[in-house]
Amino acid sequence: MKLAHEHRVLLAALGAGAPAVLVAMLMLWLGNHSTKVQWTLTVVIVGFWLGFGFSVRERVASPLRTLANLLEAMREGDYSIRARGTRGGDAMSEVMVQVNAMSATLRAQRLGALEATTLLRKVMEEIEVSVFAFDAEHRLRLLNKAAERLIGEPSERVLGKEATALGLDAYLAGDAQRTVQQTFKGAGAGRWGISRSSFREGGLPHQLLVVTDLTRPLREEELKAWQRIVRVLGHELNNSLAPIKSIAGSLESILLRQPRAEDWEDDMKRGLAVIASRSEALSRFMTAYARLAKMPPPAKGPVKIGDLIRRVSGLETRVPPKLIAGPEMVINADSDQIEQLLINLIRNAVDASLETHGGVRVGWQRENSHLVVWIRDEGPGLSNTSNLFVPFFTTKPGGSGIGLVLSRQIAEAHGGTLTLQNAMDGRGCEAR
Repeated sequence: MKLAHEHRVLLAALGAGAPAVLVAMLMLWLGNHSTKVQWTLTVVIVGFWLGFGFSVRERVASPLRTLANLLEAMREGDYSIRARGTRGGDAMSEVMVQVNAMSATLRAQRLGALEATTLLRKVMEEIEVSVFAFDAEHRLRLLNKAAERLIGEPSERVLGKEATALGLDAYLAGDAQRTVQQTFKGAGAGRWGISRSSFREGGLPHQLLVVTDLTRPLREEELKAWQRIVRVLGHELNNSLAPIKSIAGSLESILLRQPRAEDWEDDMKRGLAVIASRSEALSRFMTAYARLAKMPPPAKGPVKIGDLIRRVSGLETRVPPKLIAGPEMVINADSDQIEQLLINLIRNAVDASLETHGGVRVGWQRENSHLVVWIRDEGPGLSNTSNLFVPFFTTKPGGSGIGLVLSRQIAEAHGGTLTLQNAMDGRGCEAR
């Protein structure tokens, strides 16, 4: 049977003193001493021997019991208990100091974790986004108040149910990000943004499902879009119809005037010419608007970007662009649309450079998995960037105001972006 640690310490202490005690006993009982002296010294020697042995056992076992109690308290989550005897310079004092420091650290970490958990729960309860957590078997383990309202059931009735019973199983597979048209029991029909991610709890995989109501934001954006369309259309129609109405009234008064002036036919011709001019401008505007709204999706195919940029750059003869060639690359794109995008941007760069008799540079490069095409002019730069991509806004005489808008639509239809900004290291503007 294995002895306890403190019993082994006691035996070791007694064993260390046993030779001395044995020699003393032999000398005492074999020597010429009285019986009284022999028994008295025997009791004293054995008493001191046993006393020091048990004292050594307590000196070793007592701090270990203290450490055991501290560790048990920490295991139970009680970090308020502290060990005494930490002011000495011995090894045991250093152990006690480190245990107290560990307890203080764990207490601070636990307090921080509790505060973070409380904040997370508060946020989850307050947000209008529905949050569900499912385990590996697709059983619901967590949901917030918004999720309860979405499915029309309280948490105590749905926790532990499978995703199939809740009508959410289709969203635990397939694309992690999607937008769907769906009807939920507690929220009705609408458009919803679905986002799915994974996490681990207790070493086991879980899935986090987030459902966002997109109906209201989409309606607000749709209303804003219609307001912008009506504002632009109203502005352009008023600009054309107001002079047409005024001139038509003037022509009517000329026809009704008796007697007519000698040059009434010339006035009539000039008025009709103005009406025809404004009508043509209005027709061009409506054609441009229809073109902006009906851009077809890109018909993608392999395109050698170097050859395309060289060909488009060669079309501009007013200020021939200087090419900064990049790596020869083949991309999957709509050649016609990319060509139109480059024509628009290079033409804008040349128009700007003509004002200052500057030049134009065009180049391309690879950045990680992306192709970056840049057009740099040496014009006066951009004075107001807030209206760059506003349809029909232009600062050029005779400009349509849709070139940059179309260019950005083409770039975004290919999964890219279009940005314009003033050059940081000189005059001019750079389109990327």
